[in-house]
Amino acid sequence: MKTKGRRKHRLTGARFPSPGTAPGTLRPPDWPSTSPTQVTIIDYGPDHLVERKVQSFEDILEFRDTPSVTWINIEGLHDVELLRSLGQAFGFHPLTLEDVLNCGQRPKLESYGPYHFMVLKSLRLREELEMEQISFFLSGNYVITLQEIPGDSFEAVRQRIRQGKGLIRKAGPDYLAYALIDALIDEFFPVLETYGERIEELESDLVLRPSPSYLRTVYRIKRELLVLRRTAWPEREVINALQRDDSQLIHPETQVFLRDAYDHTVQVIDMIETYRDLAAGMLDVYLSSTSNRMNEIMKVLTVISTIFIPLNFIAGVYGMNFDPQRSPYNMPELEWRFGYPVVLSLMASVAIGLILFFRNKGWFQSSEDAEVEKAERRQEVARMVEAAKGHGDSAGSAGSGG
Repeated sequence: MKTKGRRKHRLTGARFPSPGTAPGTLRPPDWPSTSPTQVTIIDYGPDHLVERKVQSFEDILEFRDTPSVTWINIEGLHDVELLRSLGQAFGFHPLTLEDVLNCGQRPKLESYGPYHFMVLKSLRLREELEMEQISFFLSGNYVITLQEIPGDSFEAVRQRIRQGKGLIRKAGPDYLAYALIDALIDEFFPVLETYGERIEELESDLVLRPSPSYLRTVYRIKRELLVLRRTAWPEREVINALQRDDSQLIHPETQVFLRDAYDHTVQVIDMIETYRDLAAGMLDVYLSSTSNRMNEIMKVLTVISTIFIPLNFIAGVYGMNFDPQRSPYNMPELEWRFGYPVVLSLMASVAIGLILFFRNKGWFQSSEDAEVEKAERRQEVARMVEAAKGHGDSAGSAGSGG
């Protein structure tokens, strides 16, 4: 599936450096770029807000040492020279820049003294699960985010900054980092709700119309849920490490909010595990449904075969070449005037009798109808028991009153 300005993300097998490449080597991603790298800066404080699209690298340097909070957002990773200049200007280790460009990183947190480097994932679910790596640099007065492709999940955070809602304009860069991380964690919930709806629909289809085509969908859901699990667990550890961070980059006031984000990741992991169990159980549902369907088919064939067995016996007996002229014991029915209608009537009587017998035994009921009938019988028995108890109680009351 191709979308404008986006690439289809592989869930596994992301590009890494070739074996033997020197550490810190910066190479652009191997997918084609459909748009140039875009850099936007938001510099804000309680009483001011500056939002600007960067035209040159010198525009970034203007906001490097401002006393206010600066958010530098870079969309697109093909401009390697820009990233190299950014690392030199802000003192980033070459290994962190290499991790930014190698987009198969596991979510993680690394502390480099004056700054933290983080890797998280952004999720989108269309026909398939798409995943994008988001890299963070958090320092004393700025947050730098680097994205693989244009478009992100941070527009709500931008609106809060522009409108001055909440604490974001009054807090520091650590609170901004928390807001951005929380926006990425919240992406899990609509994705998981969609998986829940798909699983419910699949369960109904597997019970009513089991088909091998549904198995491919089940295996794809299991695979994508496994990818979500491999993403959510390390992201929980990242937030837990930030929550317990003893450096000066994370203030105690922000750690309280990080605790709430940690609770969200726990909820996400619980939902993922629940849906994984449901997806694993759908294979058993499919096997059970196909087995029940085969049992219904075999039951019908067995009933038909059972009905025709005595008919074949009768036809076989009267198909023997005995001569009634030789002996009165050699099938005298062959000389009867109405012998043929009698035999046909006998066959019809045997068939109808067997059908009535099987119907009385409940062999013509489907498994669902049989379960419904059993449930109705249990309810009827329960009502009779309750009525008997009520009659006994009333009789006992009358006896005690007498």
